[in-house]
Amino acid sequence: MKNLLLIVAVIVSSVGANAQQDAMFTHYSFNTLGVNPAYAGSRDALTVLALHRSQWVSFPGAPITQTVTAHMPIANDKMGVGLSMMHDKIGPTRNMGFFADFAYRLQVGEKGKLAFGIKAGSSFLSNDLASISTTDGGDNSFAQSITSQFLPNFGAGVYYQLPRFYVGLSTPRLLENDYASNTTAGSVASESRHYFLIAGGIFDLSKDAKIQLKPTTFFKVTAGAPIEVDITALLYFNQKFWAGPMFRTGDAVGVLAGLNITTQFALGYSFDWSYGNATGKYNAGSHELMLRYDFVFRDKKDVISPRYF
Repeated sequence: MKNLLLIVAVIVSSVGANAQQDAMFTHYSFNTLGVNPAYAGSRDALTVLALHRSQWVSFPGAPITQTVTAHMPIANDKMGVGLSMMHDKIGPTRNMGFFADFAYRLQVGEKGKLAFGIKAGSSFLSNDLASISTTDGGDNSFAQSITSQFLPNFGAGVYYQLPRFYVGLSTPRLLENDYASNTTAGSVASESRHYFLIAGGIFDLSKDAKIQLKPTTFFKVTAGAPIEVDITALLYFNQKFWAGPMFRTGDAVGVLAGLNITTQFALGYSFDWSYGNATGKYNAGSHELMLRYDFVFRDKKDVISPRYF
């Protein structure tokens, strides 16, 4: 049964069908640069973020994903630059991505900022179907490894931010690359264009602002797949601790919790459980660990603190 489930998971994740393909993170509201290049430089510091996600723990061949992003403002905060790196492994499929981000920021009114961003880089995709143990031999589709391939791509986004609200629209990968294999099965993977809409805000629930609510949402749209929506509602206590539930349509429910160890260093954890698909019966949920650090420059006198987004 485990071998059968693994093969089904591989087929679903590897065939050239249109579906949600980009790696998902429950910490999407912290990993904004990975979603929208226009976010680069918006935290008024050199911000480095690392995320690890172990999805569907105990399920054979389940996704394991790591990402590291770094970004900072330049040119008197009129521009932002960033780097994004990602490693995603699903069964025999491995995807390594490296992208550079650039944003141009405009002052809109007294407190608003509107940014336009572009992203460019490449993914390195490889499949090793020969590593799969099958019950019956002789299937040429699993007889040999698939050659690795570089898949260059670029994307764009727009991001509007107020001190207590943000909204963004982006498509991180505009090119729909085909991945050609050297097996008799022909092409087994292709990239689908994704469209992302993000939004969030922060609201004081107490007069002294010691308790705050930070609701966020993340819409994911791609051809041939249902629209997927993430909704998160985090409660912040003394701008020090946070915790709250999350909900992903047709997929998962969970909880996030975290701590601002200092004004610059944050640690977060999340757990979500799949309710809307068969995999929920065969796994122990999904775990994420988040680390973020803001390197604040000494000559930076107008750094906004706290930084909510």
